Amino acid sequence: MTIIASLLRGAELPDSPTARLDVELLLSAALGKPRSFLHTWPERIVSTEAALTFEAYLQRRRDGEPVAYILGQQGFWKLDLEVAPHTLIPRPETELLVEAALELLPATPAKVLDLGTGTGAIALALASERPAWAVCAVDRIAEAVALAERNRQRLHLNNVSIIESHWFSALEGQRFNLIISNPPYIASADPHLVAGDVRFEPSSALVAGTDGLDDLRVIIAQAPQHLEAGGWLLLEHGYDQAAAVRDLLLAQGFEGVHSRVDLGDHERITLGHLPC
Repeated sequence: MTIIASLLRGAELPDSPTARLDVELLLSAALGKPRSFLHTWPERIVSTEAALTFEAYLQRRRDGEPVAYILGQQGFWKLDLEVAPHTLIPRPETELLVEAALELLPATPAKVLDLGTGTGAIALALASERPAWAVCAVDRIAEAVALAERNRQRLHLNNVSIIESHWFSALEGQRFNLIISNPPYIASADPHLVAGDVRFEPSSALVAGTDGLDDLRVIIAQAPQHLEAGGWLLLEHGYDQAAAVRDLLLAQGFEGVHSRVDLGDHERITLGHLPC
């Protein structure tokens, strides 16, 4: 006979920086219960089936697989999103992009574009906060488009459209008040690509040339053709890329160019607008 408390005590994830949280999330999923259940009913008997499922989850985590992929879901902003191995796992630092976008434009009607939407995290977060905005989300990976669409439908966000496009390729003639993106920005030789959770994520969502700036260059160069006068471009980038991104924006004629820091005190996003 196995109880919840003994499973929690016996579970080991020595290589995880968030071991306790990981264990609780995996056990909650195996039981089909919220995390609060584990602490409210620590003496509750666990079925053999649930215990075996939990041990299988633990082994996958010990092998390095991210918890989000094991469970097929990840929280972002105020939303619970389906995730899959062909999309990047939404991260808390990307919420800084959402915060900045909500500050820049009022809650009145506006056209917003999310480039490289993945799970749809940014687009759906914005749409949930601004019902008057018409949000277009694009991704070049068909499986990502399908996943983002499933998230959109489950969240009943009818002010979002999700289409397949390699950056602006399917958006000829369209202009927006705001363009936002968390594009690939890791250099191809970066050692982080073969360490930790990142090695399970798709390289197409992470790597952007030898200096990590290839996709940022494309977006910055093409964005002016798709922005209204005074329109904003908001970009996430690597912790050491802010100065380079500012230079790229200034070279394309953007004004009000500045960067903002994340909770780790790294310059994580950079933004600017076209002249009015």
